[in-house]
Amino acid sequence: MTRWAWACGVFVVGEVILRLYWIAGGRWGYTACDRADPTDPVTGCGAEQVVSLPFWAGWGALIVAAGLSLVIARGSALAAWIAAAFLMVAAFPLHLLFQIPAAFAGRPTDWRDIGARLALTAGGLAFAGLANARGPRRGPAAPGYRPVPRWARRWAYAAVAVSVAGWALPHALWVLGVPFGVSGDFLARAGDDLAAAGGVAITVVPPLAGLLVLGLVQRWGQEFPRWLPVLGGRPVPRMLAVVPAGTVALTMFAYGVLSVGVFLDQEGWTYARQNWATTATLAVFMVWGLAVGVTTAGYLTATRR
Repeated sequence: MTRWAWACGVFVVGEVILRLYWIAGGRWGYTACDRADPTDPVTGCGAEQVVSLPFWAGWGALIVAAGLSLVIARGSALAAWIAAAFLMVAAFPLHLLFQIPAAFAGRPTDWRDIGARLALTAGGLAFAGLANARGPRRGPAAPGYRPVPRWARRWAYAAVAVSVAGWALPHALWVLGVPFGVSGDFLARAGDDLAAAGGVAITVVPPLAGLLVLGLVQRWGQEFPRWLPVLGGRPVPRMLAVVPAGTVALTMFAYGVLSVGVFLDQEGWTYARQNWATTATLAVFMVWGLAVGVTTAGYLTATRR
């Protein structure tokens, strides 16, 4: 438990130092970019010119850090789980599936935002480890692979199918210039996002990452493949599979609900009907997140001690 507490402490101290630096006027690592309109993501959208620091980027973050410090010092396992969930949702790691591939494909990218999300993700994982260490002692898990329920397998395959048919297929058609389910004007406006390698990355990487959900219903999700050096044949730590999968399920479902709501509010029902495929790709995240969540529940059922 001590090592997890140290890891959480390092994360909190690092965040406190960074936020105090911003409050004092420094702007290293800070971004003023609006994700809806990142006018100059490479330079942080004029972060150096920001005089008044937003509350949650400064003092609000320090208040959260104080709460996290209390969790480290004397918080229960439940409190640590709540902290882990809060940090993972705040990180919204789903965005990393789009940002990082597009960045490596040459698209101008807000690396400050990516770094902040990676740091929050690492903090969330550290608090999840702390929560698991502070939880009740359990007996040893039964050795070997334990098959997951059939219903979990079906939901896992559904998650993969939705990611391919609901995301990859329409985006592939748009990259090729086919106005599938969208107007020509919409396709023209989305040209920058779907251009060349960046468009291919946005199209291909999320479904490939989505294939990892199959690990929750396959042997390699419970035992490391034997061809892996050092780890080969050893059991996969339960939380190593459950925490990322559960976080992804929660963030995808929330992203789908919020995105559809914002899209309809900003564009209206008429525009949504004319560009129904766009609305559908946003709604796909709700189904995708639900499928991953149910599959995770099946994994928990099969691997419980």
